[in-house]
Amino acid sequence: MDTLEQPNLTRDAVLLPDTGEPGFGVYVHWPFCAAKCPYCDFNSHVRHQPVDQERFTAAFLKEMASMRQLSGPKTVTSVFLGGGTPSLMNPSTVSAILDGVAKHWHMPDGIEITMEANPSSVEAERFRGYRAAGVNRVSLGVQALNDRDLKFLGRLHDVADALKAIRLARDIFPRMSFDLIYARPNQTVGEWERELREAISYAVDHLSLYQLTIEEGTPFFGLHKAGKLIVPDDDQSALLYEATQEITASAGMPAYEVSNHARPGAESRHNLTYWRYGDYAGIGPGAHGRLTRGSAKIATATERKPETWLDLVERDGHGVLDQEQLGYDEQADELLLMGLRLTEGVDLARWQQLSGRDPDPKREEFLLEHGFIERIGNSRLRCTPSGMLVLDSVVADLAC
Repeated sequence: MDTLEQPNLTRDAVLLPDTGEPGFGVYVHWPFCAAKCPYCDFNSHVRHQPVDQERFTAAFLKEMASMRQLSGPKTVTSVFLGGGTPSLMNPSTVSAILDGVAKHWHMPDGIEITMEANPSSVEAERFRGYRAAGVNRVSLGVQALNDRDLKFLGRLHDVADALKAIRLARDIFPRMSFDLIYARPNQTVGEWERELREAISYAVDHLSLYQLTIEEGTPFFGLHKAGKLIVPDDDQSALLYEATQEITASAGMPAYEVSNHARPGAESRHNLTYWRYGDYAGIGPGAHGRLTRGSAKIATATERKPETWLDLVERDGHGVLDQEQLGYDEQADELLLMGLRLTEGVDLARWQQLSGRDPDPKREEFLLEHGFIERIGNSRLRCTPSGMLVLDSVVADLAC
């Protein structure tokens, strides 16, 4: 095992503490990738000619102005540069985007500013430029710690590239995380336990651990439908999930959300905004948003195809195709769907205020008796570890 020296976590500016409030985030979507992974159904696109970053930057800033009109004045609590592969952006592009966020909303010092990155050596060399632009947290798409499975997952890096990027990220950014995908074909519990322990030895304070899912429209979907790609069954997936929870908890990085693990205080502030059902402005091709104006919550969605989005923004000032005002019942369902993913659970008073009712006592009693949910005092409701395994069913029962 190639262990890494522990980073100096006292250096650099300290991020503002988590207040427990939902907050207001800004999400910016960079839709381009060097290659499309066979499991990925995100809005990502490969272009064989250089992307006109200056033109896209101008469009991001133009759409920000439109989102600012929708949101009204807000204090930003996090910024997330997602994709696609945001680490294909020039540092000057990132700097201009962050300057735009600060221009349109109040952006205090010390908020979390995250960038997703792929661990190729070429992109990793840009890290110092991103840090100078204001990024203070990086999330690396490592996905596996053996070259065989990295090739199977369609990744362009190998393990050596991944470890190099992890080292550099630990050295440059105050906070970092990386992703792994498990429940891969033929993966045993023992193999995953060894890989996970190795990952924890490299991690600083946060890991995102996702089970491989077969999404419609991806190459893996076709292979799976044809019987050429076999993933673990439900029982094996449950064993892998339970091993994940046990190992991360014993290492001081328990789950704070179904697939996310952190040392206390190192949870992703931006993702907590989603799961606590806060507001966020979604900017860029295929970005979604939730913005509250008065008593109304507006759901926004932009054009997915990058070039079409670009034309729309240059013509109309934004690429929003769908702008829907959510009713209270819809908001209550979304609050439940997002909040039950968290180990802190759902604020019952907020859910009751939106839904206008208490949870159905018979359904709640059934879920309590079977150990799928539990009350935290009188104010919160959360899934138990057993409930997390059947989360969709628990949400469906409570939302009825």
